[in-house]
Amino acid sequence: MQLSRRTTALRLGFLVASMALTATAALAEFPDKPVRLVVPFAPGGGTDLIARTLGLGMSRELGQPVVIENKPGAGTIIGTDAVAKSPADGYTLVISTFAHAVNPSLMQKLPYDNDKAFAPVILIGKGPNVLVVRTESPFKSVKDILDAARANPGKLNYASQGNGTSAHLAGEMFDNLAKVQMRHIPYRGAGPALTDLMGGQVDMIFGTATAVSSGLDSGRLRALAVTGAEHSPVLKNIPTIAETIPGYVMESWYGLYAPAGTPPDVITKLNAAARKAVATDDFRKKVEQEGLAISAGTPAELDAYVRAEEARWRRIVKENNITAN
Repeated sequence: MQLSRRTTALRLGFLVASMALTATAALAEFPDKPVRLVVPFAPGGGTDLIARTLGLGMSRELGQPVVIENKPGAGTIIGTDAVAKSPADGYTLVISTFAHAVNPSLMQKLPYDNDKAFAPVILIGKGPNVLVVRTESPFKSVKDILDAARANPGKLNYASQGNGTSAHLAGEMFDNLAKVQMRHIPYRGAGPALTDLMGGQVDMIFGTATAVSSGLDSGRLRALAVTGAEHSPVLKNIPTIAETIPGYVMESWYGLYAPAGTPPDVITKLNAAARKAVATDDFRKKVEQEGLAISAGTPAELDAYVRAEEARWRRIVKENNITAN
């Protein structure tokens, strides 16, 4: 009986050790299948472009395809929630934007806890938005828009890629600081919003630099101002909105998150792959010329930046009575 117990203990010890080795080996082998990168917007916008360019670079580093999946709707909440509820194994990521930091203060209830549902991977970069109109528009400056908005309250409208996005909040801040009233028209992504802008269905958009760049390059859109505190190094001759509306400043950003609980070693591999991807000439050529300043730091830097943005926009939303509508 004593020998049987000793044998059983030895076998149990071997089993535990074997399981530990197997788990370690499985972790070391990440990734051994494609990685899914969720874009919470429709195809064709700036976030989609950055995700696809980033995905190509990461796939080379990881040795596995990075598959882009567009899941638009509800101001990024649908796609973001899908990732929050995904297995915490590193195979599902979300590219988050300005909306990720603003939705907690705009929405009465989210289907996930912003502070607990995600593991930060990397802050890709930051940049200003650009107030643009179609080239046929009569508006040539911010002052032109202010004059028209004051003469016809509620008549002018602006598009956005969804409620709670940078384009939406940029418009809300414009209204509140300038004491005007324009109508917000939300879309399921920057692509559809820009299509309607160029088609004359909406008057303007405070779009991300990445999203509006092709329209500016083709001559179909005209830039009136940037939303940053300083002039853009790319749009050098374009004024800031703050030059006409004092105190007006905002910027967009892009970051990668995985579900909370993703193993630290997996986060490290994902961060390293993303850092190498954004350092390539291909990525830099596509985004830096459109006003995005690349960050590419540690997961902790993304976490600290977004927490600070959450606090800042919670105050702005409350002080200016900004709503999600």
